[in-house]
Amino acid sequence: MKIIFGPVNSRRFGLSLGVDLSAGGKQCNFDCVYCELRAAKPVREQKNVVAVGEILAELEDYLERGVAFDILTLTANGEPSLYPHLKELILALKNRVRDKKILILSNGTAVLDADKFEALLELDVVKFSLDSAIERTFFRIDRALRGIDLNLMVEKMAEFGQKFRGELVMEVLVVAGLNDKEEEFLALNEALRKIAPLRVDLSTLDRPPAYAVRAVSEERLVELSWLIDSVPVLISRRQYGGRRLRFSEEELLKMLALRPQSEMDVEASFDADSKRILSKLLAQGRVRTVSLAGVRFYGAYLG
Repeated sequence: MKIIFGPVNSRRFGLSLGVDLSAGGKQCNFDCVYCELRAAKPVREQKNVVAVGEILAELEDYLERGVAFDILTLTANGEPSLYPHLKELILALKNRVRDKKILILSNGTAVLDADKFEALLELDVVKFSLDSAIERTFFRIDRALRGIDLNLMVEKMAEFGQKFRGELVMEVLVVAGLNDKEEEFLALNEALRKIAPLRVDLSTLDRPPAYAVRAVSEERLVELSWLIDSVPVLISRRQYGGRRLRFSEEELLKMLALRPQSEMDVEASFDADSKRILSKLLAQGRVRTVSLAGVRFYGAYLG
């Protein structure tokens, strides 16, 4: 049973070394329709628990071999925050890899548990999923354990964001016919406004799912992204096939004042003239760049 895997190259977080906190099989309090793992009944807690010492021993082997990585990522065949020794593990990892950031990829339910909430505050980067802010859609997509209170989870995510001193990122995965409507994204926009993460990553299916659901087009992702104006949006494109966008200087300044654009978005969708204008505006100091949890964004302010 292998616990440590990778490293894998992530455009969003750099070179990531993974720690699978459910290496023996799927253990999750969700059964998301888009999950690439087999369908399985949601559980409240892990039954098969790997020891903290076993995780650290396997990590030590990687460190002794000098394996290069930028970030240590806590993930799982399921939900990593179900791991019962989470805070103990995080503190031990922080002590061992002091020069690396530690990230967790979570469905967000950890904020509903006071101990897990406190444990996640020790991390450098936290990424929560939120596929819908509308209860009926949330349960249709995430097939979560009944009793999980979506509204409370959003409120607790907002509280977590206020207390967290690291980098908070949100993720929304769009499924055709489920959360790809305007009302969904207007509700998500308000939820994200409360949570106030550094950015939200917007994506759709790119692997065979557990259930018979479909991806939306990347053009639709772009359309939906414009309904989110409360936080910067990163569209996780697989292969951008849309037309190249052309902006005048005035149009570019106005857009960047209203909606920061990621470096990936610029590279994928701006035409050559627009990129030249952007470079000129950067040189003039009329556009600035900022790194939001490892992703570079361009922004501007009018007036």
